[in-house]
Formats: sequence, structure tokens, C-alpha cells
Amino acid sequence: MTLRDSLQEQNITIYRLSKKSGLPYATVNDICNGKTRLENCTAETVFKLARALNVSMEELLVSCLAKRASFENFKSSVCHRVKELGDIDFIINTLESGDIRTYYEWKWYPESLYLLAMVDYLSRENDVPLDSEYDDIRKCKLEKPVYPASLRAVAVTNGDNNILKRSEKTAIPEFMRFNIVESEVRNVI
Repeated sequence: MTLRDSLQEQNITIYRLSKKSGLPYATVNDICNGKTRLENCTAETVFKLARALNVSMEELLVSCLAKRASFENFKSSVCHRVKELGDIDFIINTLESGDIRTYYEWKWYPESLYLLAMVDYLSRENDVPLDSEYDDIRKCKLEKPVYPASLRAVAVTNGDNNILKRSEKTAIPEFMRFNIVESEVRNVI
């Protein structure tokens, strides 16, 4: 959750947060507008903001301290976890972790939707009912199709963008629903 998200969620203005936290308006405004990074603030500033918003310091800082891997590395990591854990344990671990919702709240939409697509795909493959907790996220879709890097490279090398369009027809439906073109999740090395 970002500071801006907390403000919106609690319907608090920057001015009100300044008053409630005891921090100068200019400081809070700079943090909220990206001039000052929250992770570079003093512990006292973070503490005052967290207390004023009634969240923990960790909740306030987690989204800015999390390191985001490339999407290709993320997908590879997910596929390796499926291979290591097996379908059912992967589904259980992913649902219990809450990562789908966390990534979504951090606005890491490709990662959130990829994880959800994987859970839905593995659920279908194993005749496991879908968890309705993520029905709101299932209504979302990435604005543009996301193709595997290797496929984009082939299309560029051959000068043939039809390769990308054809790949959409063979993509796994659970991924395509979110505009993620994925046809192979099991053949990882």
C-alpha cells in the first residue's frame, strides 16, 4: 500500500495528514507527490505518518522497499515454483500467501494477473474449484497483450508481427483472459 493509497482509502487529504501526524505540510506533500521518497525519510517521519494513518510502519514501507524483478524473471520463478511444489501445493501456497492481492495493491498488475492465471489454469487442470476471493481481479485485463520475450525476439528478427497474433490463438485461455500470451508453463529448465 502506498501513502497515496492510504490517503484515498481513508479519504484523508494531504493537509489533514499533515495536521494529524504533526509533520509540516511541505514534507507530507513532497512525500505524497514523489519529490521525497518515503524510504529515505527518518524513522520518526515514517512513524508519525504510519500512526496518523493507523497502519504499521512496515505496511507503509513495504511497497517502496520491495524489489521488482523483470516480468520474464518473475514468470520463470513462478513456473519453477510450480515444478518444485506440484500443482496443488502451488495453488495452496499462492492462495495462502496473499501475493495476488498484494501485487495488485502495489499496482504490479502483470505479476498479480500472471499468478492468478496460473492458479486458475492449475485449478482447471486438476478439477479444483476456483477461489472466489479474487473474482474482482478476474474482471481486470492488461491494456496491451504481453508476449514472451523470446517470441517478441523471433517476431522482430523475422520482421513478422503475425507471429505474435498467431501465438494468441494457441495461448492458455486463463492467461489470455488477462491479455498475457502464455502457451508453456511446464517445460522449464
